[in-house]
Amino acid sequence: MKTIGLFGLATLTAGALLGADSTAKDDVSKAAKALADKSYSWKTTVVVPEGTQFRPGPTEGKTEKDGPTWVSITFGDNTTQAVIHGEKSAITDRDGAWQSVSESENAEGPARFRGAMVRNLAKPAVQAAELAGQTKDLKKEGDVYSGELTEEGAKTLMRFRGGRGGGGGGPNILIAKGSVKFWVKDGLLQKYEHKVDGSMDFNGNEVEIKRTTTVEIKDVGTTKVAIPEGAKSKLN
Repeated sequence: MKTIGLFGLATLTAGALLGADSTAKDDVSKAAKALADKSYSWKTTVVVPEGTQFRPGPTEGKTEKDGPTWVSITFGDNTTQAVIHGEKSAITDRDGAWQSVSESENAEGPARFRGAMVRNLAKPAVQAAELAGQTKDLKKEGDVYSGELTEEGAKTLMRFRGGRGGGGGGPNILIAKGSVKFWVKDGLLQKYEHKVDGSMDFNGNEVEIKRTTTVEIKDVGTTKVAIPEGAKSKLN
């Protein structure tokens, strides 16, 4: 009787924990969907250790529901603007001139990288929902949901191709781990943060990766996107 009782208790406890995890993921997914149904602005900041060669600057973005999305991405002293509207997208080159993303992807060097980055750009509402699905579990404390990422989820973020990871190509990932937090208030996603820590093999050299990315949401329901004049012809 004791054995059965303990087994039953363990089963109930596991079921309760699984139910709590499922509910937490559902809460975040619903909060992300609620955000996706509105216009909003956001700011993304990335923190890396001192001395890191690749140091992304802030990204500012605006999006309208069923409308265009505008982003401004900073890398060092260079700022790139991009506009995405439906299946069309345009991006500025290093001189600030607008071109279609397909034009930039056919170029060489940094222009191709910028084009791929825009192709893989995930709006915060989309990325947050994906991250929630890539956690081992989520726990709620107040308005904050937090959890550890799966190894594959951490690998996706470590590839760092404009927010989505960009597929399986590129350097070989040796170690990948990470965590994520979501701030939800009144059923709406307010902010999220993800951390990755690991290493990659770049041409036989092991390189450590450590990065904290924070995305803050603002102006929900009131954001308007004005498409720059130079970008309009590239979206036709």
